Formats: sequence, structure tokens, C-alpha cells
Amino acid sequence: MKIDFTKNPDGLVPAIIQDASTKNVLMLGYMNLEALEVTQKTQKVTFFSRTKQRLWTKGEESGNYLNLVDVKVDCDNDTLLISVNPAGPTCHKGTDTCWAEENVQTYGFLSQLENIITSRKNDPENPDSYVASLFRKGINKIAQKVGEEAVETVIEAKDDDKDLFLNESADLLFHYLILLQAKGFELRDVVQILESRH
Repeated sequence: MKIDFTKNPDGLVPAIIQDASTKNVLMLGYMNLEALEVTQKTQKVTFFSRTKQRLWTKGEESGNYLNLVDVKVDCDNDTLLISVNPAGPTCHKGTDTCWAEENVQTYGFLSQLENIITSRKNDPENPDSYVASLFRKGINKIAQKVGEEAVETVIEAKDDDKDLFLNESADLLFHYLILLQAKGFELRDVVQILESRH
């Protein structure tokens, strides 16, 4: 790994800190060669503090260390991407990230869809909501819908119409997310089981 510490007159390069599990960006710091070497030696992320003008290990006072997982350098050899396992909040203000965001695993659009399903579940009397109507009908109807969509997906899998297969697959996944919430679970609960089996 070749890092160009000479591009900036102060000999520092930006170090983007990312949670190794959630992939969320936690903070941005700066490193010189010595800070990188200390980080690799101790396995605790250490920066060069521009305000203190010295090496500074994140967590040296709070105990909220950033435990090193991996270091990557960008295509210009002047920016680091450092994967970590954080031991507590990252920001000095006590938040998970320096952007005051919660550091939780998300699954892009599927997480948005789960949030919509939750809002419909919590508004069961909404007459215009298909999801709310399913929750009103109860677990048996929701489970039946998952079964129907599974059968339709299998039928389409045996044919050659990609569009029909993908649409039935989307229907199955959508109704499965509803079933998960009807049972009091989320997609992350299933992912955790898959990860534990890996």
C-alpha cells in the first residue's frame, strides 16, 4: 500500500472512518505516516490532531476506541478508507457518528419499504392502504398471501418470462416483509441468522 503524504504541505491525508459491519461513515480525521504506523501497530485508530498538534488515539479519554479492521487507499494514493469496529459512540458529542446519525444496519430501499409497512401497520384503520387492510385481516390472511405469492413465483420460475418472474418475486418479498412485521420481526433479524450461519 503506497500512500502519498507529500501532496499536502502538512504531510496529512484524510482518513474516512467507516463501520466495518454497517458500512456507515462515522467520522473524518487526518493521519500522517506516524499516525498510520501507530494505528497498524496498536490496532486502535490514531490520528494526527491538528488542534493538539500531536498524535491522538480515538478513545484515549472516553474509552470509545475505533478498533482497526482494514485500511485502503484511494486511486490517487492520498485518502484513506479505514474500516473499524467502534467501541461506543464515535463523536465527542456522544452520537454514533459525527453527523448525529444512528449507526444501524440499513438495506437501502428495503429499509425504506419496511418503514412504510410499519407506518401502515400503525395506522390500521386507513381505508386506502392495502397493507393496513392485510393487518386488519390478521396473521392467517398475511401468511396465506405469502404462500400464494411463493407459488406464483415458483410457477413463473419454470417459464421464460423474466418480467413476470421478477414481478412475482417482488410481490413475494413485499408480502414476506409484511409477514415479518406481523410476527414482530424485521429483515435485520433474518440477516443476522444468515450471517451466523455463514
